[in-house]
Amino acid sequence: MGFSSVLRFLLPREEQFHVLLRQGTQNLVRAGELFLAIASAADLEQRRIKLVELKAVEHEGDQITRRTFEALNSTFITPFDREDIRSLAVDVDDVLDYLEGIAQFIVLFEVREAPEPLTRFAEILLELCRQIDAVTELIWDHTNAPRIQERMVRVSELENQADALYLTSLGALFRKDNGKDAVEVMKWKEIYQDLEDACDKAKDFTHVLGNMLIKNA
Repeated sequence: MGFSSVLRFLLPREEQFHVLLRQGTQNLVRAGELFLAIASAADLEQRRIKLVELKAVEHEGDQITRRTFEALNSTFITPFDREDIRSLAVDVDDVLDYLEGIAQFIVLFEVREAPEPLTRFAEILLELCRQIDAVTELIWDHTNAPRIQERMVRVSELENQADALYLTSLGALFRKDNGKDAVEVMKWKEIYQDLEDACDKAKDFTHVLGNMLIKNA
């Protein structure tokens, strides 16, 4: 191996991580769009069709995560702490897994209605995905720190909205006059819990970013 080849191996290959992380977050936005379509669909058959598309997007997300890990394992110096990059990739993958998992529950449970809390959760999750995509594009330039902070604040606001929606939804679900039998209550409790967990996982992504900002200040 010549000197120039050794030098290219040792130097940070920032561009490949920039590309891989952006591919992951853009793929996540597509998943969020599909999930909103599933949540607001008028009938079960539409949900089944969109779930097939979402599964394909989730599979692509797995491949992007795998390529990111391979790049981390083959790069001597990384633009950020390698564990931070790994955590970002894992958090994106986890949110994607939640979206697919919840959509599968909706189809498996043969949910035919689209109650307002479900569609509102889906709207919040899509906005969280978009914020994650936008903020990831900013991390490569340290002068973007104020804009990154604004995005992180917005993510926190959205997660707080999700927390409030979760509590309100559970309260309505367990009212005696809700018109649902015990099985229906348990189905929706499972769905709402996973929706709230997905929002929490999206916020975890910004926690990693916050630590990265501090380390690289």
